[in-house]
Amino acid sequence: MKKLLYVVFFLVFIVVFLYVNNHWLVVNKHVFESEKVPASFDGLRIVQVSDLHDALFGDNQQRLIATVKATNPDYIFITGDVIDSNRYDLEQSLQAVRGLVEVADVYYVLGNHEVATNKVSEIYEALSSLGVHVMTNQSTVLERNGERLAIIGIEDPLMGRSTEEMLEIATAGLPDDMLKLLLAHRPEVFNTYVNHGIDLVFSGHAHGGQVRIPGLGGLVAPGQGLFPKYTAGVYEDGKTRMVVSRGLGNSTVPYRIFNIPEIIVMDLKKK
Repeated sequence: MKKLLYVVFFLVFIVVFLYVNNHWLVVNKHVFESEKVPASFDGLRIVQVSDLHDALFGDNQQRLIATVKATNPDYIFITGDVIDSNRYDLEQSLQAVRGLVEVADVYYVLGNHEVATNKVSEIYEALSSLGVHVMTNQSTVLERNGERLAIIGIEDPLMGRSTEEMLEIATAGLPDDMLKLLLAHRPEVFNTYVNHGIDLVFSGHAHGGQVRIPGLGGLVAPGQGLFPKYTAGVYEDGKTRMVVSRGLGNSTVPYRIFNIPEIIVMDLKKK
């Protein structure tokens, strides 16, 4: 009888553990401090949502939407894989987007899963119709009190262009001294972002390494293999910093371990 109770307890623990690791939501806050942040944008708050992969967080994604809203963002960045190519359900993901556009202006770049569906045009059209700023190798300049910064977005290399080529197109004409914020799905090409003088990169794709080993980090990530370098948090090289979101959903591997879905909050601060 005692052995049976132990087995039941163990099974209940596993179920609860997996549920928390895959359905809980955490908000992780960071600060980007730089002399290049215009005084008028000091305190600007950006919330990053990445790699939803058709995951559900409450009825009609209300738990996800409420969590983002509670952070009081000025802008929301979606950094790819809003759908999953293995179980394509655009409507389910649009439930989240419909709520997010009511919270703040939303900027979006696609990930590899959108490309894999061969439905990029459909996805772009659906998001644009909701008021999302779909960034297709381009930049937009925000202005406050005569001061400016640039939001840049590039597509996934599976669209047929190299990261270098897409960045050349997207940043053409931007002054060197302008603060540049980049939405780019893939973190493994961090050195390319550095070489193009990007100040702050928002990325995802790595799913936090899927299984995170306490004290060591992520186990495996697409494009990086075993024990990947860029899985979660902020990385720095010279004057370029990159924040990598652990994301929200799963794809081929159905479970996260020690890797709770996250929403990133990034505050800009004038140095």
